[in-house]
Amino acid sequence: MIAGSLRYPSESVFSGPNSSAAGVNGPARAWTADAEPDRMLLAQLADGRLHSGVDLARKLGVTRAAVWKRIAALAGRGVRLDRIRGRGYRLGRPVELLDAGEILNRLRPDIRRALREVRAEFSLDSTNLALLREADCHGRLLLAEFQTHGRGRRGNQWLSPPASGICMSLGWRLDPIPAGAGALSILTGAAMMRALRLCGMESVGLKWPNDIVFEGRKLGGLLVESRAQHAGPMDVVIGVGINVSLPDDLRIPGDNVPVDLARCCTSPPSRNVLCARMAEALIDMLTALGSGRIGDYFDEWRRHDVGAGRDGALRLGRKVVRGRVLGISDSGMLRMLVGGVEREFSSGDLSLRLR
Repeated sequence: MIAGSLRYPSESVFSGPNSSAAGVNGPARAWTADAEPDRMLLAQLADGRLHSGVDLARKLGVTRAAVWKRIAALAGRGVRLDRIRGRGYRLGRPVELLDAGEILNRLRPDIRRALREVRAEFSLDSTNLALLREADCHGRLLLAEFQTHGRGRRGNQWLSPPASGICMSLGWRLDPIPAGAGALSILTGAAMMRALRLCGMESVGLKWPNDIVFEGRKLGGLLVESRAQHAGPMDVVIGVGINVSLPDDLRIPGDNVPVDLARCCTSPPSRNVLCARMAEALIDMLTALGSGRIGDYFDEWRRHDVGAGRDGALRLGRKVVRGRVLGISDSGMLRMLVGGVEREFSSGDLSLRLR
């Protein structure tokens, strides 16, 4: 774990570091990696104003050469930084850093009780992988400003420069495993529509099986992973990535052209507020899944389905199936009319391209 400190917002009570369960066994704790050097530097530059190298070195307790090296490292990770010779450095635009304590304080009381921990790291290989490495990931909400090996479905890389988006994962235990667990990607997509709508986003959509889109461009993605014991409970890790404010010159390989919330609305929501709404929506969905009340989530997904009624090409390796997209089934499978015959496809390694 990166060196950091516990954050104690005034409105919350936190359990000790050895707390072993969420919910009735104790309130959640919040932890932010605010002592991580790159985060400390970004925090000084977050206002978007010009800061001299001398002032940055003094505030951070390092040499000017060390400041320059950290500036170069952030730029290498995709952070837009302007250097004004003889005057200092500034970010291309102001940023809001993720703060676990603020996120926790913005959660509904019942959601706080359902969580064990809210943790905001600066850099991780992957928030999903980090939770999967935990012996018990239930009730843990993990965020990172930057992922070195962020992943999407089918092993695709998820690219997001530091402080430009949301990289968030939630660990949860399903015990017993409920009917409908196989459709978690669909249920998660529907939950994200509810969270984004609460933050003022009305025009976003969903593309099967796990893309969040705006006007044909990719705003975010979902990755659900699980581990199960024989005849026992199943641990799931739900990963969500949302582009909030990407650099103007960012280029992503492939045909998933990115878009961010800054281009989708005139006033993008606070990243910390959005994280809280997303966490609430996910836990509400998981609660509904456990009690068998998921019909509304399938209806929600269908209302935001950008593929239904359009022609599409479904790729599996070198094989391509072409047809008319009809929507999703009650189990979350893709329904397509192929050669006059309706067929259903599970997600697996399939990739859908709409025309």
